[in-house]
Amino acid sequence: MADLLPQELRVLVAVAESGGFSAAAVALGLTQSAVSHSVRGSESKVGSVLFERGRGGATPTPAGERAVALARRILRMYEVLGAEVRGAGRDTVAGVLRIAAFRSAALHLLPPALERLTARHPGIRPEVRVVREIGAGTSGEVAAGRADLGIATLDPGAEGGAAGTAGTAGAAALLTGVLREEAYALVHPAGHPDPKSLPLLDWDENCGSYTRDWWRAQDWIPRATVKAEDDGMVLTMVGRGLGMAILPELSLREAGDSVDITDLGPSRPVRRVGYVTTPESASTLAVRALIRELRSETG
Repeated sequence: MADLLPQELRVLVAVAESGGFSAAAVALGLTQSAVSHSVRGSESKVGSVLFERGRGGATPTPAGERAVALARRILRMYEVLGAEVRGAGRDTVAGVLRIAAFRSAALHLLPPALERLTARHPGIRPEVRVVREIGAGTSGEVAAGRADLGIATLDPGAEGGAAGTAGTAGAAALLTGVLREEAYALVHPAGHPDPKSLPLLDWDENCGSYTRDWWRAQDWIPRATVKAEDDGMVLTMVGRGLGMAILPELSLREAGDSVDITDLGPSRPVRRVGYVTTPESASTLAVRALIRELRSETG
């Protein structure tokens, strides 16, 4: 099979991200026929249809999704090549570092690590996007080539394997490392005499799936009657006396005087928070430097 050229990879990514050949042509400064010809050539080289064509535009097939994800990752390596060569042996790191993180990690885990990272390496320009840990989550962003490193919730026992929420093709090939284990606790309105009698507040992103056995064994936990947008909103609602919630440690860093936090005992659920990256990004100077700072923050 003939190799795809960098320009062919750029065309695949542009078509996927713009949703059509015409829009991709505008984005790339090419003609529509040139984009169409490039995609047909790529499909011939790989031996698979990469896009479903229709009046509404072009949609990646499953093979196309995988091809586009790998194309982004390969193009990213072209982007960082210069910085890697210049920094080799000099202990200097420069360039954009793309990070995906769920909300509480972006608020509490990343900032001190990034502060130290950019103090040591002023040439690094972090770009942080908050991604909900639903479906593919932050791991999916990394697998799809949209982030160099993600802060994710990991499957129990995950170290060097795939993150638990990853649903994107190729996620099984991701590398992970555990940064911290954090216990869940019961949070309830301050001074309430019987917090377990209150309605349960929850949010879609909650990691109950990682603690399913524990949740099932608790006959005092009612079905959630209120669903909020995120853990911060849940905490605010608890403080307003609207119910109780079961939240992990990072989420509870925003707790104020209006709530009390009660330990759930020795069998309390625990979640693992860690980093997720690709094998190729794991070897780059910027990602390695960030991982060192994250481990220093949580060590």
